Amino acid sequence: MTDAKNPFEQMMRQAQDMAKSMNPALESFSPKGFEALWGTMPKDIMEMTFGKGLNPDGLDAKTRLLLTLAGLTMQGAQADTAVRMTVRHLLGAGATKAEIAETIASMAMFAGVPAMNRAMELAREVMDGETEEGKNT
Repeated sequence: MTDAKNPFEQMMRQAQDMAKSMNPALESFSPKGFEALWGTMPKDIMEMTFGKGLNPDGLDAKTRLLLTLAGLTMQGAQADTAVRMTVRHLLGAGATKAEIAETIASMAMFAGVPAMNRAMELAREVMDGETEEGKNT
């Protein structure tokens, strides 16, 4: 339900109308489709690319991704694609669903319960379609 007197709703409707007039296919556009273009990086590649190559004693891929998830949650879990991709990569790096949930839940104290709930919803979208080992069911 939209409120015609609400300036935000009017602005959103105008932007949507403009996008449709430029490209009618944008009417059904969903950024979630972009996520399918990015494969899950193997754990060894993650560790080589993001730290182990330069600092063999540094954080492993799983720990770095848990920190990334905590940071994304702290930002209010506003970057849906980034949260979902981080969870997907975490599963590939060996994180358990419990570790992912604990990381997000730990941020409630700092980011607030709404941000934690949003991050949990996004993580659930990924984890509901994955086994504990990170493979699609």
